[in-house]
Amino acid sequence: MTEKFCSRREFIKRNSLAGLGFMAAGRMASAGRDISVIPAGDAGQPAIMGGRPVHSTPWPKWPQWQPATDEPRLLEVMRSGVWSRADVVTEFEQQWAKLIGAKRCLALVNGTGALHTALAQLGIGGGDEVIVTPYTFIASMSVILMTGAMPVFADIDPETFQIAPENIESKITPRTRAILPVHILGLPADMPRIMAIAEKHNLAVVEDACQAWLAEINHRKVGTFGNAGCFSFQNSKNLAVGEGGAIVSDDDELMDRCYSFHNYGNPYGSAVGATGAGAIMMGTKLRMAEYQAAIGLAQLTRLEAETTLRNENAAYLRSKIVRIPGILPGKLYDGVTRAAWHLFPFRYKKEYFKGLSRNAFLKAMQAEGIPCTDGYTVPLNRMPCLEHTFNSKNYRKMYPAEALDIHAWNERNACPEADRVCTEEAVWFTQNMLLGNRKDMDDMAAAIHKIQENAEKLLTLEK
Repeated sequence: MTEKFCSRREFIKRNSLAGLGFMAAGRMASAGRDISVIPAGDAGQPAIMGGRPVHSTPWPKWPQWQPATDEPRLLEVMRSGVWSRADVVTEFEQQWAKLIGAKRCLALVNGTGALHTALAQLGIGGGDEVIVTPYTFIASMSVILMTGAMPVFADIDPETFQIAPENIESKITPRTRAILPVHILGLPADMPRIMAIAEKHNLAVVEDACQAWLAEINHRKVGTFGNAGCFSFQNSKNLAVGEGGAIVSDDDELMDRCYSFHNYGNPYGSAVGATGAGAIMMGTKLRMAEYQAAIGLAQLTRLEAETTLRNENAAYLRSKIVRIPGILPGKLYDGVTRAAWHLFPFRYKKEYFKGLSRNAFLKAMQAEGIPCTDGYTVPLNRMPCLEHTFNSKNYRKMYPAEALDIHAWNERNACPEADRVCTEEAVWFTQNMLLGNRKDMDDMAAAIHKIQENAEKLLTLEK
């Protein structure tokens, strides 16, 4: 491959969008759309050229902490001296399972550990293939590699940013054992179609819902469609613990195995710290601490209201920016009744901005007081760590040389839609911005419109 990609930027705090009106197509309309109702912001110079910024007030901070309500339980845990997994973790698990609508929940130290545990206890290992999206955080691929399996990439639907079901089916081989759909950005993947494909081919499904807390399809929470669903509670997430994760499932046998795996392989039900239980499998240590659970319980009290506010603001923001030629907000699949909108994504078409590059657009937006990022700039199928893994001793023992030929593998796993979104089009607003007010949303739309109106001037900065 001769294409060059910029190095990936730090994965920052993300956002969320949602509901009302997002089912609409969101395809590019003509340049003649009515944008008269969009606030124009400063009609003069762009802020990056010395003009007045559109937005000058602080954005909501994240994570949020309310000492009066959040600290009593945390202090109680800290003063108790019981910091390893015990009753508070169990309480968090029970509350999360009930909220998601699952029979069981297992809390772990992070979402990556949750994904790895679920895959490993579904029997995924060397020689197997797992189909996954290229447009996601690296953990969605690394957990497949950690089991010894081979990731296979199915390209995305650029309108939704999600893995395209029709591309999944085209990638199934006799070695395919599982699908790992990712509800990336907090927007639900097309689970009804994905589950139909999995059932047809007898494949396991682990939902990566690490960015999709409380998102729904037909009023059913994501994470409850597959064999297991996995969540993350890392510091940037809509439910922030600092680090933390969870697996949910209705399969008791699977959850018993996951519990054993996360607790040194000791049998389900054995006490934490027990030395005489006798490990029944190879396991590791991924237990959530009591103080993590106490923070999570505090954050849980606000998650419902915050998710509703993100949905309302995202719908309003979309109604504004969808009118701007060259701006294509993320689309929700039919049947999505709620999104988490950990990130608010849209595609930027530079031809409607006089050819102004995405990087220049981002800098101009930031100068207007509107934080934004280009998100994932390297799709996972292009990550250098793949070749490194294929060259490892274990992979060379598990796979024939032809399966580890990185050039042939790259050809088989080409994902042109993800390439274009990563390198040219995607723009993200982070989830904390959607906790603002309507004026904040107006300012975001006004800044985009202002940049479009001044695109020719801004081009001079790129020369």
